[in-house]
Amino acid sequence: MRGPRRPAPPRPRGSIGRPADLGPWDPNTPWEDQQRRWRAQRLEWRRRQRLSGQEWREMQQRLRAAHRMQRAHQHRAWYRRTAERGFGCLFGLLFLVFVASVVTVGVAVLSAAGPLPALIVAAVVVVALVVVGRRFARAAWTLDRLVTAVRAVESGDYSVRIQRTPHQTMRVVRELSRGFDTMAARLEADEEQRRLLLADVSHELRTPLTIIAGHLEAILDGVHPADAQHLQPILDETRVMERLIEDLRTLALSEAGNLPLHREPTEPAALVSDIVRSFGPQAQAAGLHLTEEVEGGLPSAEVDPVRIREVLANLVANAIRHTPAAGTVTVSATRAQDRLRLTVSDTGRGIDPTLLPYVFDRFVKGERSRGSGLGLAIARGLTEAHGGAIAVRSEAGRGTTFEVQLPFEPEAA
Repeated sequence: MRGPRRPAPPRPRGSIGRPADLGPWDPNTPWEDQQRRWRAQRLEWRRRQRLSGQEWREMQQRLRAAHRMQRAHQHRAWYRRTAERGFGCLFGLLFLVFVASVVTVGVAVLSAAGPLPALIVAAVVVVALVVVGRRFARAAWTLDRLVTAVRAVESGDYSVRIQRTPHQTMRVVRELSRGFDTMAARLEADEEQRRLLLADVSHELRTPLTIIAGHLEAILDGVHPADAQHLQPILDETRVMERLIEDLRTLALSEAGNLPLHREPTEPAALVSDIVRSFGPQAQAAGLHLTEEVEGGLPSAEVDPVRIREVLANLVANAIRHTPAAGTVTVSATRAQDRLRLTVSDTGRGIDPTLLPYVFDRFVKGERSRGSGLGLAIARGLTEAHGGAIAVRSEAGRGTTFEVQLPFEPEAA
Protein backbone atom coordinates (compact mmCIF):
# COMPACT_ATOMS: atom_id res chain seq x y z
CA MET A 1 0.00 0.00 0.00
CA ARG A 2 1.43 3.35 -0.98
CA GLY A 3 2.03 5.93 1.73
CA PRO A 4 0.98 9.56 1.71
CA ARG A 5 2.20 11.58 -1.19
CA ARG A 6 5.31 13.63 -0.48
CA PRO A 7 5.40 17.26 -1.53
CA ALA A 8 7.79 17.81 -4.39
CA PRO A 9 10.28 20.65 -4.29
CA PRO A 10 9.63 23.64 -6.53
CA ARG A 11 10.78 23.11 -10.08
CA PRO A 12 13.28 25.46 -11.64
CA ARG A 13 12.04 27.90 -14.23
CA GLY A 14 11.68 26.32 -17.69
CA SER A 15 11.47 22.66 -16.57
CA ILE A 16 8.64 20.55 -17.95
CA GLY A 17 8.23 17.72 -15.49
CA ARG A 18 11.83 16.47 -15.65
CA PRO A 19 14.83 16.90 -13.33
CA ALA A 20 16.91 20.01 -13.84
CA ASP A 21 20.19 18.06 -14.21
CA LEU A 22 19.19 15.95 -17.32
CA GLY A 23 20.91 18.42 -19.61
CA PRO A 24 19.89 19.57 -23.10
CA TRP A 25 19.17 17.36 -26.11
CA ASP A 26 22.33 16.20 -27.90
CA PRO A 27 21.62 15.39 -31.60
CA ASN A 28 24.95 13.52 -31.98
CA THR A 29 24.00 10.91 -29.34
CA PRO A 30 21.96 7.91 -30.54
CA TRP A 31 18.33 7.99 -29.47
CA GLU A 32 18.60 4.77 -27.48
CA ASP A 33 21.66 5.95 -25.48
CA GLN A 34 20.10 9.35 -24.82
CA GLN A 35 16.85 7.81 -23.60
CA ARG A 36 18.71 5.29 -21.42
CA ARG A 37 20.72 8.08 -19.81
CA TRP A 38 17.58 10.10 -19.19
CA ARG A 39 15.86 7.15 -17.52
CA ALA A 40 18.86 6.49 -15.24
CA GLN A 41 19.11 10.13 -14.19
CA ARG A 42 15.38 10.36 -13.61
CA LEU A 43 15.43 7.25 -11.39
CA GLU A 44 18.35 8.71 -9.42
CA TRP A 45 16.50 12.00 -9.04
CA ARG A 46 13.35 10.22 -7.79
CA ARG A 47 15.45 8.19 -5.31
CA ARG A 48 16.98 11.35 -3.92
CA GLN A 49 13.54 12.92 -3.57
CA ARG A 50 12.20 9.89 -1.64
CA LEU A 51 15.18 9.93 0.70
CA SER A 52 14.93 13.69 1.40
CA GLY A 53 11.15 13.88 1.79
CA GLN A 54 11.33 14.00 5.61
CA GLU A 55 14.03 16.66 5.45
CA TRP A 56 11.85 18.62 3.03
CA ARG A 57 8.90 18.54 5.42
CA GLU A 58 11.09 19.56 8.37
CA MET A 59 12.49 22.44 6.36
CA GLN A 60 8.97 23.61 5.49
CA GLN A 61 7.95 23.41 9.18
CA ARG A 62 10.99 25.45 10.21
CA LEU A 63 10.23 28.05 7.57
CA ARG A 64 6.61 28.33 8.72
CA ALA A 65 7.70 28.61 12.37
CA ALA A 66 10.25 31.31 11.50
CA HIS A 67 7.59 33.16 9.56
CA ARG A 68 5.19 33.03 12.51
CA MET A 69 7.92 34.28 14.88
CA GLN A 70 8.79 37.11 12.52
CA ARG A 71 5.15 38.17 12.29
CA ALA A 72 4.78 38.02 16.07
CA HIS A 73 7.94 40.12 16.52
CA GLN A 74 6.69 42.67 14.02
CA HIS A 75 3.34 42.79 15.81
CA ARG A 76 5.00 43.37 19.19
CA ALA A 77 7.30 46.03 17.74
CA TRP A 78 4.32 47.76 16.14
CA TYR A 79 2.36 47.62 19.39
CA ARG A 80 5.36 48.96 21.32
CA ARG A 81 5.87 51.83 18.90
CA THR A 82 2.17 52.61 19.02
CA ALA A 83 2.17 52.54 22.82
CA GLU A 84 5.28 54.73 23.01
CA ARG A 85 3.58 57.31 20.83
CA GLY A 86 0.83 57.72 23.41
CA PHE A 87 1.97 61.11 24.71
CA GLY A 88 2.86 62.21 21.20
CA CYS A 89 -0.71 61.49 20.07
CA LEU A 90 -2.16 63.21 23.15
CA PHE A 91 -0.03 66.30 22.72
CA GLY A 92 -0.76 66.27 19.00
CA LEU A 93 -4.47 66.31 19.76
CA LEU A 94 -4.01 69.18 22.21
CA PHE A 95 -1.94 71.03 19.62
CA LEU A 96 -4.67 70.58 17.01
CA VAL A 97 -7.21 71.99 19.46
CA PHE A 98 -4.89 74.91 20.10
CA VAL A 99 -4.38 75.47 16.37
CA ALA A 100 -8.13 75.38 15.78
CA SER A 101 -8.68 77.94 18.53
CA VAL A 102 -5.94 80.22 17.21
CA VAL A 103 -7.25 79.96 13.65
CA THR A 104 -10.77 80.79 14.81
CA VAL A 105 -9.56 83.84 16.71
CA GLY A 106 -7.30 84.84 13.82
CA VAL A 107 -10.13 84.65 11.30
CA ALA A 108 -12.30 86.78 13.55
CA VAL A 109 -9.53 89.38 13.94
CA LEU A 110 -8.57 89.36 10.26
CA SER A 111 -12.16 89.84 9.16
CA ALA A 112 -12.34 93.07 11.15
CA ALA A 113 -8.83 94.40 10.42
CA GLY A 114 -7.17 95.77 7.36
CA PRO A 115 -4.48 94.11 5.20
CA LEU A 116 -1.44 95.25 7.23
CA PRO A 117 -2.79 94.29 10.66
CA ALA A 118 -3.97 91.02 9.17
CA LEU A 119 -0.45 90.29 7.90
CA ILE A 120 1.08 91.08 11.30
CA VAL A 121 -1.46 88.92 13.10
CA ALA A 122 -0.85 86.05 10.67
CA ALA A 123 2.94 86.23 11.23
CA VAL A 124 2.49 86.26 15.02
CA VAL A 125 0.13 83.29 14.81
CA VAL A 126 2.59 81.28 12.69
CA VAL A 127 5.49 81.99 15.07
CA ALA A 128 3.37 81.09 18.10
CA LEU A 129 2.28 77.83 16.47
CA VAL A 130 5.88 76.87 15.66
CA VAL A 131 7.14 77.62 19.18
CA VAL A 132 4.27 75.88 20.93
CA GLY A 133 4.43 72.92 18.55
CA ARG A 134 8.15 72.41 19.19
CA ARG A 135 7.66 72.57 22.96
CA PHE A 136 4.82 70.06 22.75
CA ALA A 137 6.94 67.76 20.56
CA ARG A 138 9.91 67.86 22.95
CA ALA A 139 7.72 67.23 25.97
CA ALA A 140 5.98 64.34 24.24
CA TRP A 141 9.33 62.83 23.17
CA THR A 142 10.68 63.02 26.74
CA LEU A 143 7.51 61.57 28.27
CA ASP A 144 7.50 58.70 25.77
CA ARG A 145 11.10 57.89 26.73
CA LEU A 146 10.06 58.08 30.37
CA VAL A 147 7.27 55.56 29.81
CA THR A 148 9.73 53.20 28.09
CA ALA A 149 12.20 53.60 30.98
CA VAL A 150 9.47 52.90 33.54
CA ARG A 151 8.65 49.66 31.74
CA ALA A 152 12.34 48.72 31.86
CA VAL A 153 12.51 49.40 35.61
CA GLU A 154 9.32 47.39 36.10
CA SER A 155 11.03 44.43 34.41
CA GLY A 156 14.07 44.73 36.72
CA ASP A 157 16.47 46.79 34.60
CA TYR A 158 17.66 49.56 36.95
CA SER A 159 20.43 50.78 34.63
CA VAL A 160 18.05 52.65 32.31
CA ARG A 161 18.28 56.47 32.32
CA ILE A 162 16.52 59.33 30.55
CA GLN A 163 19.65 61.58 30.62
CA ARG A 164 19.28 63.57 27.41
CA THR A 165 16.46 66.04 27.94
CA PRO A 166 16.34 69.06 25.58
CA HIS A 167 16.91 72.30 27.44
CA GLN A 168 13.90 73.87 25.72
CA THR A 169 11.58 71.23 27.21
CA MET A 170 9.08 72.32 29.83
CA ARG A 171 10.67 72.73 33.26
CA VAL A 172 8.30 70.30 34.95
CA VAL A 173 9.19 67.62 32.37
CA ARG A 174 12.94 68.19 32.93
CA GLU A 175 12.50 67.88 36.69
CA LEU A 176 10.49 64.71 36.19
CA SER A 177 13.29 63.23 34.06
CA ARG A 178 15.95 64.15 36.62
CA GLY A 179 13.85 62.69 39.41
CA PHE A 180 13.43 59.44 37.52
CA ASP A 181 17.18 59.19 36.83
CA THR A 182 17.92 59.77 40.52
CA MET A 183 15.39 57.14 41.56
CA ALA A 184 16.76 54.60 39.08
CA ALA A 185 20.34 55.26 40.24
CA ARG A 186 19.36 54.70 43.87
CA LEU A 187 17.48 51.52 43.00
CA GLU A 188 20.50 50.25 41.09
CA ALA A 189 22.82 51.09 44.01
CA ASP A 190 20.48 49.41 46.52
CA GLU A 191 20.27 46.30 44.36
CA GLU A 192 24.04 46.15 44.05
CA GLN A 193 24.46 46.63 47.81
CA ARG A 194 21.93 43.88 48.47
CA ARG A 195 23.85 41.45 46.27
CA LEU A 196 27.17 42.38 47.84
CA LEU A 197 25.68 42.07 51.33
CA LEU A 198 24.35 38.59 50.65
CA ALA A 199 27.71 37.52 49.22
CA ASP A 200 29.65 39.03 52.15
CA VAL A 201 27.35 37.59 54.82
CA SER A 202 27.52 34.11 53.31
CA HIS A 203 31.31 34.40 53.15
CA GLU A 204 31.61 35.57 56.77
CA LEU A 205 29.27 32.84 58.05
CA ARG A 206 30.99 30.09 56.08
CA THR A 207 34.22 30.25 58.10
CA PRO A 208 32.76 29.67 61.61
CA LEU A 209 30.31 27.11 60.27
CA THR A 210 33.15 25.18 58.63
CA ILE A 211 35.14 25.19 61.87
CA ILE A 212 32.13 24.06 63.91
CA ALA A 213 31.28 21.30 61.44
CA GLY A 214 34.90 20.09 61.36
CA HIS A 215 35.19 19.84 65.15
CA LEU A 216 31.81 18.14 65.52
CA GLU A 217 32.61 15.58 62.84
CA ALA A 218 35.94 14.83 64.50
CA ILE A 219 34.21 14.30 67.86
CA LEU A 220 31.45 12.13 66.34
CA ASP A 221 34.02 10.02 64.46
CA GLY A 222 36.00 9.46 67.62
CA VAL A 223 39.06 11.37 66.41
CA HIS A 224 38.82 13.86 69.31
CA PRO A 225 37.24 13.32 72.72
CA ALA A 226 34.29 15.47 73.74
CA ASP A 227 36.25 17.36 76.39
CA ALA A 228 36.58 21.05 77.19
CA GLN A 229 39.67 21.45 75.01
CA HIS A 230 37.84 20.40 71.85
CA LEU A 231 34.44 21.88 72.71
CA GLN A 232 35.82 25.35 73.48
CA PRO A 233 36.60 26.19 69.81
CA ILE A 234 32.99 25.32 68.91
CA LEU A 235 31.72 27.67 71.60
CA ASP A 236 34.09 30.41 70.43
CA GLU A 237 32.88 30.16 66.84
CA THR A 238 29.23 30.25 67.93
CA ARG A 239 30.02 33.49 69.79
CA VAL A 240 31.65 34.86 66.62
CA MET A 241 28.48 34.05 64.69
CA GLU A 242 26.32 35.57 67.42
CA ARG A 243 28.38 38.77 67.37
CA LEU A 244 28.24 38.92 63.58
CA ILE A 245 24.46 38.48 63.53
CA GLU A 246 24.01 41.14 66.21
CA ASP A 247 26.24 43.52 64.26
CA LEU A 248 24.20 42.92 61.12
CA ARG A 249 20.99 43.56 63.04
CA THR A 250 22.31 46.82 64.49
CA LEU A 251 23.58 47.94 61.10
CA ALA A 252 20.27 47.12 59.38
CA LEU A 253 18.26 49.01 62.01
CA SER A 254 20.52 52.06 61.89
CA GLU A 255 20.49 52.25 58.09
CA ALA A 256 16.72 51.85 58.02
CA GLY A 257 16.27 54.57 60.67
CA ASN A 258 14.50 52.16 63.03
CA LEU A 259 17.21 51.89 65.69
CA PRO A 260 15.73 52.75 69.10
CA LEU A 261 17.74 55.44 70.91
CA HIS A 262 17.41 56.11 74.63
CA ARG A 263 18.58 59.69 74.82
CA GLU A 264 19.54 61.27 78.11
CA PRO A 265 21.78 64.15 79.20
CA THR A 266 25.32 62.80 79.01
CA GLU A 267 28.55 64.48 80.09
CA PRO A 268 31.24 64.26 77.39
CA ALA A 269 33.95 64.05 80.04
CA ALA A 270 32.26 60.99 81.56
CA LEU A 271 32.05 59.31 78.17
CA VAL A 272 35.74 59.82 77.45
CA SER A 273 36.81 58.77 80.96
CA ASP A 274 34.77 55.55 80.81
CA ILE A 275 36.32 54.57 77.47
CA VAL A 276 39.88 55.31 78.60
CA ARG A 277 39.37 53.41 81.85
CA SER A 278 37.84 50.41 80.02
CA PHE A 279 40.68 50.09 77.48
CA GLY A 280 43.48 51.00 79.90
CA PRO A 281 44.55 47.39 80.65
CA GLN A 282 44.46 46.44 76.94
CA ALA A 283 46.55 49.46 75.96
CA GLN A 284 49.02 48.77 78.77
CA ALA A 285 49.40 45.15 77.66
CA ALA A 286 50.15 46.36 74.12
CA GLY A 287 52.73 48.85 75.38
CA LEU A 288 50.72 51.93 74.35
CA HIS A 289 49.94 55.25 75.99
CA LEU A 290 46.17 55.82 76.17
CA THR A 291 45.38 59.43 77.07
CA GLU A 292 42.33 61.69 77.24
CA GLU A 293 41.81 65.37 76.47
CA VAL A 294 38.55 67.12 77.39
CA GLU A 295 37.82 70.79 76.83
CA GLY A 296 36.54 72.54 79.89
CA GLY A 297 33.00 73.86 80.16
CA LEU A 298 31.41 71.45 77.69
CA PRO A 299 27.63 71.20 78.08
CA SER A 300 25.89 67.86 78.34
CA ALA A 301 24.66 66.25 75.12
CA GLU A 302 21.29 64.57 74.55
CA VAL A 303 22.55 61.23 73.23
CA ASP A 304 22.20 57.52 73.89
CA PRO A 305 25.28 56.89 76.05
CA VAL A 306 25.32 53.15 75.36
CA ARG A 307 25.39 53.65 71.58
CA ILE A 308 28.00 56.44 71.70
CA ARG A 309 30.20 54.31 73.96
CA GLU A 310 29.87 51.57 71.35
CA VAL A 311 31.10 53.98 68.66
CA LEU A 312 34.07 55.16 70.73
CA ALA A 313 34.89 51.61 71.83
CA ASN A 314 35.07 50.48 68.23
CA LEU A 315 37.35 53.36 67.25
CA VAL A 316 39.66 52.91 70.26
CA ALA A 317 39.87 49.14 69.74
CA ASN A 318 40.90 49.68 66.11
CA ALA A 319 43.48 52.29 67.15
CA ILE A 320 45.05 49.97 69.74
CA ARG A 321 45.09 47.08 67.29
CA HIS A 322 46.88 49.04 64.54
CA THR A 323 49.32 51.06 66.64
CA PRO A 324 52.78 49.55 67.35
CA ALA A 325 54.30 49.42 70.82
CA ALA A 326 55.36 52.73 72.41
CA GLY A 327 52.73 54.52 70.35
CA THR A 328 50.00 56.85 71.59
CA VAL A 329 46.21 56.75 71.36
CA THR A 330 44.34 59.90 72.35
CA VAL A 331 40.62 60.27 73.01
CA SER A 332 39.44 63.89 73.12
CA ALA A 333 36.21 65.87 73.44
CA THR A 334 35.94 69.47 72.23
CA ARG A 335 33.32 71.89 71.02
CA ALA A 336 32.89 72.58 67.28
CA GLN A 337 30.48 75.56 67.08
CA ASP A 338 27.10 74.11 68.12
CA ARG A 339 28.25 70.45 68.07
CA LEU A 340 30.20 68.06 70.26
CA ARG A 341 33.36 66.75 68.61
CA LEU A 342 34.77 63.41 69.79
CA THR A 343 38.16 62.47 68.35
CA VAL A 344 40.22 59.28 68.48
CA SER A 345 43.79 59.72 67.22
CA ASP A 346 46.69 57.29 67.06
CA THR A 347 50.30 57.21 65.89
CA GLY A 348 49.95 53.91 64.07
CA ARG A 349 50.66 52.75 60.54
CA GLY A 350 47.77 54.63 58.99
CA ILE A 351 45.20 53.40 56.50
CA ASP A 352 46.02 52.33 52.98
CA PRO A 353 45.15 55.29 50.67
CA THR A 354 43.34 52.96 48.27
CA LEU A 355 41.17 51.71 51.16
CA LEU A 356 40.55 55.08 52.81
CA PRO A 357 37.46 56.13 50.76
CA TYR A 358 35.70 52.84 51.61
CA VAL A 359 36.52 52.34 55.32
CA PHE A 360 32.90 52.97 56.35
CA ASP A 361 31.45 50.44 53.91
CA ARG A 362 30.28 47.01 55.01
CA PHE A 363 32.81 44.17 55.16
CA VAL A 364 35.73 46.40 54.14
CA LYS A 365 38.87 45.17 55.90
CA GLY A 366 42.58 45.77 55.65
CA GLU A 367 45.10 43.01 55.08
CA ARG A 368 45.91 42.74 58.81
CA SER A 369 42.37 43.14 60.10
CA ARG A 370 40.91 40.24 62.05
CA GLY A 371 37.41 41.66 62.54
CA SER A 372 34.24 41.19 60.56
CA GLY A 373 34.55 44.48 58.67
CA LEU A 374 31.32 45.84 60.16
CA GLY A 375 32.66 47.95 63.03
CA LEU A 376 33.16 51.22 61.18
CA ALA A 377 29.94 50.76 59.21
CA ILE A 378 28.09 50.38 62.53
CA ALA A 379 29.90 53.42 63.95
CA ARG A 380 28.74 55.49 61.00
CA GLY A 381 25.18 54.17 61.29
CA LEU A 382 24.97 54.94 65.02
CA THR A 383 26.46 58.41 64.52
CA GLU A 384 24.05 59.27 61.73
CA ALA A 385 21.14 57.92 63.80
CA HIS A 386 21.99 60.68 66.31
CA GLY A 387 21.97 63.29 63.53
CA GLY A 388 25.76 63.48 63.51
CA ALA A 389 28.60 62.72 61.12
CA ILE A 390 31.85 60.76 61.22
CA ALA A 391 35.01 61.39 59.20
CA VAL A 392 38.54 60.03 59.00
CA ARG A 393 41.95 61.48 58.20
CA SER A 394 44.95 59.25 57.76
CA GLU A 395 48.51 59.46 56.54
CA ALA A 396 50.60 56.38 55.92
CA GLY A 397 53.20 55.94 58.65
CA ARG A 398 51.96 58.91 60.73
CA GLY A 399 48.66 57.72 62.18
CA THR A 400 44.90 58.04 61.81
CA THR A 401 42.29 60.37 63.28
CA PHE A 402 38.57 59.58 63.47
CA GLU A 403 36.27 62.51 64.22
CA VAL A 404 32.67 62.16 65.41
CA GLN A 405 30.44 65.25 65.54
CA LEU A 406 27.14 65.11 67.42
CA PRO A 407 24.50 67.79 68.09
CA PHE A 408 24.11 68.79 71.73
CA GLU A 409 20.33 68.78 71.31
CA PRO A 410 18.29 66.40 69.10
CA GLU A 411 17.58 68.00 65.77
CA ALA A 412 13.93 68.53 64.90
CA ALA A 413 12.55 65.96 62.44
